[in-house]
Amino acid sequence: MKNIGIIISALVIFISVSCINRQNASDTNNVSGELKIIHAGSMSVPVKLISNDFMEKYPDIKILTEAWGSKAGARRITDLNQDCDVYISADYKIIDELLIPEYADWTIKFAGNEMAIVYTDNSKYSEIINSDNWYEVLFYDDVIFARSDPDSDPCGYRAVIVAELAEEFYNIHGYKSKILTSHLNYIRPKETDLIAFLEQGEVDYIFLYRSVAEQHQLNYIKLPDEINLRNPDYDSLYAKASVEVNGKKPGEKITEYGEAMVYGITIPRTAKNKKAALEFVKFFLSYETGQKIIEDQGQTSLVPTVSSSYDNVPEVLQKFCQPMELNAEK
Repeated sequence: MKNIGIIISALVIFISVSCINRQNASDTNNVSGELKIIHAGSMSVPVKLISNDFMEKYPDIKILTEAWGSKAGARRITDLNQDCDVYISADYKIIDELLIPEYADWTIKFAGNEMAIVYTDNSKYSEIINSDNWYEVLFYDDVIFARSDPDSDPCGYRAVIVAELAEEFYNIHGYKSKILTSHLNYIRPKETDLIAFLEQGEVDYIFLYRSVAEQHQLNYIKLPDEINLRNPDYDSLYAKASVEVNGKKPGEKITEYGEAMVYGITIPRTAKNKKAALEFVKFFLSYETGQKIIEDQGQTSLVPTVSSSYDNVPEVLQKFCQPMELNAEK
């Protein structure tokens, strides 16, 4: 009888383990097919690392990624009807302004960053530039600097906002106008396009996110919080600066005001692989997986933070954000 009891117990354990393994296998197999991601250029390294980990967990998934300036990326969805299962923007407002409500229902904010002046050891005056004189060095006669296109890329309009804030902070009349009218032939659609110019010595300095500079082992000047768009405590100051950019419709203009930079993610309404998209966004926003990688790559995780579209966020993702009214009560 004792032996029979042992045998029965062993069978129960074996069956239970088999069921769990089959369930896990089933969960993994349910996430399959192609997953198409359009993301900000500044997210290229983190998205690649997170995607590799995700595909290791879900071997039946193939992730296809495209890097764009965030505005240009959004227009791939709105103007060109391009397939996209997950959209990741360097500015959450682009989702709110260009995608919601026709092309998306919600936004989750997930990370911060900051602007910097980026250079290499071969940049002219690299041996003397610092946080006290960078704004002067940029306009030395033999110095060339570059920025991305404000109509395509948040880094582009943030560069202009930084110039306006610097004009006020350092009391330099007309600094924003000088930035806007200088070296226009080096403007490119997204900020990461500028790195090749810098590394090849075609330009000396670029306006770029600190995280991207660190990922590419580039030198950078850390700007004061009053200028760098990093610190939400300075939002009232940042908001005094603005830039006009193209809006949702051809010929339409909207004004972008300065604020601490916040990245956003969503699943477009037209996503073809919504099951995989939900699993990826959950993986991306979880600290143990995606957010840890994002912090390791130089950005600050903001999860969870308030979402104005919280009620539309899929239930499985609501733990990664907060409703507006909850934030107001605090």
